[in-house]
Amino acid sequence: MSMEKYQMLMTAIKTDTATPVAAVPPREFLSSLVWIKADGPATAGTQSLIEILAPPGWATPWHTHHTHDEYFYILEGEVTAQVGDARAVLRPGDYAFGPRGVPHGYRVTGSGPARLLMMTGDRDFAEFVKEMSEPAAGNELPEPSEPDVARVVATAARYGIEVFGPMPD
Repeated sequence: MSMEKYQMLMTAIKTDTATPVAAVPPREFLSSLVWIKADGPATAGTQSLIEILAPPGWATPWHTHHTHDEYFYILEGEVTAQVGDARAVLRPGDYAFGPRGVPHGYRVTGSGPARLLMMTGDRDFAEFVKEMSEPAAGNELPEPSEPDVARVVATAARYGIEVFGPMPD
């Protein structure tokens, strides 16, 4: 069997210009902290990888992605994820999949903050997070604040994300 079909596009990274992942600065995103680990320019437009630190009770909006699938991997804490009608409590080491076109979201349900990785199969999610976030002053969670819902909905739409409202109870 020929190995040609198993070859993949590899982008060389010069070590003198590469940014170490640990050096990625935190950003404030909708009352959480995020670290954009991989975005469009770093992945030839094919991936987003975002680390999120969110406080207890924090939730994403109920939403769907029209251009990409979304993956959740829990590093710390407890999160309740809902994908369509299915709900699951996720703890460190657990994973969930939000396919494109299927409404989904998650809420931090543990007594402490949750840290997770969000991955998507295109650059749209990282670009959305960049546009909706600001550089953080440090590595501490920001004070909770009410989001500008109209801005969230409009910005999300530009990146193939449709927001339906708050997470269902």
